[in-house]
Amino acid sequence: MAEAADFQASSASPARRWLRRTGALLAGAPLLAGLLQLPAAAPAQAASSDTVSVALDSLAPNAPTDGDTLTVSGTVTNNGKQAVTQAHVGLEVGPSLTTRSAIDNVTRRSDDVQSGIGTEVGGKYVQKFTSLAPGVAEHFSISVPVDKLDLGADGVYEFGVSLSGQTSAQPWDQVLGIQRTFLPWQPSDADTKTKTTFLWPLLSTVHMTAKTGAGELQTPVFLNDDLAKELAPGGRLTQMVDLGKDLDVTWVIDPDLLASVDAMATGNYRLPGDNDTTTPGPKDHQAVAKQWLADLQDAVAGKEVVALPFADPDLASLAHNGTSVTGSLSHLKDATDVAATTVKTVLHVTPSTDFAWPVEGAVDPAIMKVATSAGADRVIARSDSLQETTGLPYTPSAARPVGGGTTAVVADARLSTAFEGDLTKANSTTLAVQAFLAQSLEVNEQTDKQRSIVVAPQRMPTASQAQAMAAALKALEGANWSQSQNLSAAAKDKPDPDATTQIPSTQFYPSSLRKQELPASAFGQIARTEDKLDNFQVILTDRSRVVTPFGRAINREMSTSWRGRSGDADSYRDGVESWLDDLAAQVKLIQKSETKLSGRSATIPVTVQNNLVQPVGHLVLRLTSSNPTRLKIGGKAYSEQPVEVSGGHSQSVKFATSANANGRVTVVAQLYTEDGQQYGDAVSFDVKVTEVTPTVMLVIGGGVLLLVLAGFRMYTQRKRAAARQAEDDGPDGAGQDTDAPGNPDAPSDRLPQEPEESDSPAGADDPQQPSDPAPDTAPESTDPSGTGERVDR
Repeated sequence: MAEAADFQASSASPARRWLRRTGALLAGAPLLAGLLQLPAAAPAQAASSDTVSVALDSLAPNAPTDGDTLTVSGTVTNNGKQAVTQAHVGLEVGPSLTTRSAIDNVTRRSDDVQSGIGTEVGGKYVQKFTSLAPGVAEHFSISVPVDKLDLGADGVYEFGVSLSGQTSAQPWDQVLGIQRTFLPWQPSDADTKTKTTFLWPLLSTVHMTAKTGAGELQTPVFLNDDLAKELAPGGRLTQMVDLGKDLDVTWVIDPDLLASVDAMATGNYRLPGDNDTTTPGPKDHQAVAKQWLADLQDAVAGKEVVALPFADPDLASLAHNGTSVTGSLSHLKDATDVAATTVKTVLHVTPSTDFAWPVEGAVDPAIMKVATSAGADRVIARSDSLQETTGLPYTPSAARPVGGGTTAVVADARLSTAFEGDLTKANSTTLAVQAFLAQSLEVNEQTDKQRSIVVAPQRMPTASQAQAMAAALKALEGANWSQSQNLSAAAKDKPDPDATTQIPSTQFYPSSLRKQELPASAFGQIARTEDKLDNFQVILTDRSRVVTPFGRAINREMSTSWRGRSGDADSYRDGVESWLDDLAAQVKLIQKSETKLSGRSATIPVTVQNNLVQPVGHLVLRLTSSNPTRLKIGGKAYSEQPVEVSGGHSQSVKFATSANANGRVTVVAQLYTEDGQQYGDAVSFDVKVTEVTPTVMLVIGGGVLLLVLAGFRMYTQRKRAAARQAEDDGPDGAGQDTDAPGNPDAPSDRLPQEPEESDSPAGADDPQQPSDPAPDTAPESTDPSGTGERVDR
């Protein structure tokens, strides 16, 4: 970072500059004199850097002032094969360091014995060891009044703890091991104090799946029980809350974490079991979760709380790989909208949702555009991404207007990365704390102009990293060169007119971060899942039972926490989509075997089954004939009927059919949503028309012919009888009564009557061949379908 920190402060007061330079010269004079007295090729310079290791476990106070006593403790370990004799641990004070780069240089060579530091305090402020056996660690503790250190002007001093002694192979006094660190020296209040904002991130990995129980409470199913470990006494999240409650910090919280802990606190969460089963979460975890939430509520009271979008979506992945997928940005908007509600419901505070935080503060134009698309107008960047290019001789304030009403809040890279790496050992923690304080004081020493500095550490600090952060902050809050400020205030501070506001181009985005991004295929799968959810929810009567858990699960699929865990991310997305498919498949058509049509018309039932716990509707069942010439459905090629099925029931939907010719016809049943989208798989089955055959047609034709012949015969017989009657009557008109009984040839005055319609089903009395299966269709009926019958499970 090309910042002024690498130059001596040109705008500091002349008196301060004179004091600092004079102090540096005086402190370096004894060292120069000592070097002039050393013989050429001094044996001390030949000593191996790993002969003795020095661990600085404690330095207190971290930033001493006048009248303090500095206590330094740690261990020395002989790493060589020979004993070290006539050994002693001493303290050394070097010159003041006047640039931030000088501090970096000391950090890089913190245990290098090839270069000295300065004059050893000596006297009684040493600890002697008669002998250090190989592989043995010895503890030391030295206390020295600060006024014995001969510190000069205010500033940062190089400070070292060294082990000197002899070995049998090198029998002269020499430095065999050293540990360098820093001593911030600001004994009185600075004329101008730096306003420091420290973000305290409260985030975790994804814990909840899309699965919920069937009951009223919709018990969520967790991926595992790792969250309980983080909430347990001594766990990472518990320490974050315990440490943060006493610090003046800005809390940055992922609402998904709150939702997950809140679900656990109710005691209604389940864990994966064997064979796709789930088991209840341990009851004692309920009390742990409740206590953590109560402690967090107390900790954030009166503090600024910044809510990230739900599940902390990966803004860089979305910008680089997701914007080409339709609908991806809408998920970011959903995650932002639900964030404030979640935090307010769980913590009873109103958070700020004005900030977006890309991974490691790395930005480019695409990231800035996506970050502000959901309503945030302040983007937390970092100074190793938005670098200074104007040659400022100091570190400028964090706020930078970057156009379009957007403010980039640029966190200081050196301070923000001070607590990364393995800090499980006391020595590492001490060095990290002293380096942080040194950089902070050096920033304040650069100029008399007051500035706002923001510290944005890693998203999920380990417990040991959090402890180091807390130790540094406590020391900083008690120091004489800094004052606390929240993030919103830092964003509103007057920006430095000379600070850079140019967002770096995409080509400068770190390749190491790009390799960890969610791929475009991930966003494609997310879009596919969203489409399935949209198609599924329209049939539900209580959509919230499905839309809410799956909507939040889709947010989690985009989480920043998947970085470095691509396999887990893939598995999670597959699990969400698979579970949605399983739910949607609970509403389906029951398979049908071949159906025989008995008669020219009949009803064909199609069964819709709903294994969900809630009723479904807004569905249309369409039955289509592949050969409407032979078989019509409702008098045409297809027919549709609305479908509503109660939860846990099935319903038979009846379709009227008519056959015009014999043979086999394939019929397709398909569910549709009311907006015309296919729902579920179609069911195809064959309808065999067996009653409309040539034989039947011959029989029908023969019957008609017989009726015609019978009528003709009756007509001719009646005509003949009338003629004979006329002959018998003769001219006298005598004859028999035509209606007299017993005359077999007497004609009837009534036409043959049509046979009466039968109430029995069509074809019920028709003869059937022994080999014909029983017909499985009913005669055409106009009765409405029932409300549903209970599904047997």
